[in-house]
Amino acid sequence: MGHKHHKISRRSFLGQASCAAVGYTTLFSTITNLKMLNAAAGLNSKVQKSGDYKALVCLLNSGGMDSFNMLIPRGNPEYSQYATSRTNMAIPQNSLLPVSAATPDGRLYGLHPSLTRSKTLFDEGKMAFVSNVGALVRPITRQQFFDGTVPIPLGLFSHSDQQQHWQTGIPHSREAVGWGGKIADMLIASNENQNVSMSMSLSGSNLFQTGNSTVEFALRPLSGAVGIDGRDDDWIVPEMKMAALNGMMNNTYSDIYKKTYTHTVKKAMLGFEDLQPILDNPPVWNVPFVNEGGDYNPSLNMYFEMIARTIAGREALGMSRQIFFIDYGGWDHHDKLLGNQATMLTQLDKALHQFNAAMEQLGIADCVTTFCLSEFSRTLSSNGNGTDHAWGGNTFIMGGAVNGQDIYGYYPQLNRDNSNPLHLYNGVLLPSMSADVYFAELAMWFGVPVSELSTLFPNIGYFYDVNSGNNPVGFLEL
Repeated sequence: MGHKHHKISRRSFLGQASCAAVGYTTLFSTITNLKMLNAAAGLNSKVQKSGDYKALVCLLNSGGMDSFNMLIPRGNPEYSQYATSRTNMAIPQNSLLPVSAATPDGRLYGLHPSLTRSKTLFDEGKMAFVSNVGALVRPITRQQFFDGTVPIPLGLFSHSDQQQHWQTGIPHSREAVGWGGKIADMLIASNENQNVSMSMSLSGSNLFQTGNSTVEFALRPLSGAVGIDGRDDDWIVPEMKMAALNGMMNNTYSDIYKKTYTHTVKKAMLGFEDLQPILDNPPVWNVPFVNEGGDYNPSLNMYFEMIARTIAGREALGMSRQIFFIDYGGWDHHDKLLGNQATMLTQLDKALHQFNAAMEQLGIADCVTTFCLSEFSRTLSSNGNGTDHAWGGNTFIMGGAVNGQDIYGYYPQLNRDNSNPLHLYNGVLLPSMSADVYFAELAMWFGVPVSELSTLFPNIGYFYDVNSGNNPVGFLEL
């Protein structure tokens, strides 16, 4: 089977190179990022090839999504509290899309009016929400926060720090390895094909997928894998340089850095040859993915379409486990919140609907779980035309294995006074659920043994008894 040669711009190549391909001018600088000297061989030896298939799709809503405008109380007393706190940032009560939780807590809820398709997914049991979740080092009360007697995440309210904590699962220190990458280290032996990374990124290099021995494989949303083209071109490696690069790759080196790098690049080149023919022949989707953003700024659904293409080729690729990553940025709405959020939620809503339809068409909706991260939610209070950085917020999970049509965790009171035990100041809410237990449930569903949860999340024991035999949260069938 042949495959197309994709011409890409120099900026695109360098920006998305990651594991898929690396320019010959960046050999040494890339070595320090590969982290292959700390391979988790002991963990891999515990994993048996399972023969089944599972995929995790991580959507990072970077910038801090105002998630209390995504999942909103709609009963009169609770809505009145919400509207009083949110003032001019409140979504009108009569525009909310009503949803009914399978396990009611006595309150009524609604979704943002842009989430029409997500309401259907929720009503059909294919989506659930997790409420007021956030990065925590230890369980903490309002008084303990003000007294400073319990540690809190480093760089609280900082974009970079909180994005790091959500991607590493280690909020008490700044780490360079993500929990998705650690999972790939643990379960790498599950995949027959070792040329293609278990971790596939639609957003280039990222912390979530960075492991000790694995690196993400970069995909572009429209054309697929990033490769090294050997044809003559105005900048891409011409034939003589390609021949020189091949010679370097086929050499035997005593220097461990050179050996590590050449091994990685050779695997990447082989992976490109395995993957790209599959991506060049996608299924005809029953629910078409329509690119509303053009070639230079493809819309979010095209990122999900490339994931769907890759999953469609899972058997041909010999993959039993895959982890995908998308960074959907732009949620830092200090200004023009209502209009910008409505537009972005509409794109998100379409993408989730189309991706779910594609997974159902492939007959593996039960095997693919999509979940979202965001470094923090926003203040309940308005800053005039937007909202500022806060802490606890709401997330969603989608897929056939999800115990859907439900809201997990404790949806907090939304009043901004001292009678609210979770309110700190200015509409900032203490999380009532640790991100660790949210992550742990996803990891366990994917196949991580409960005995290894503390390897991924060293604080998990403060929030979940790993010997209990219970699900950490309950939103997935384990």
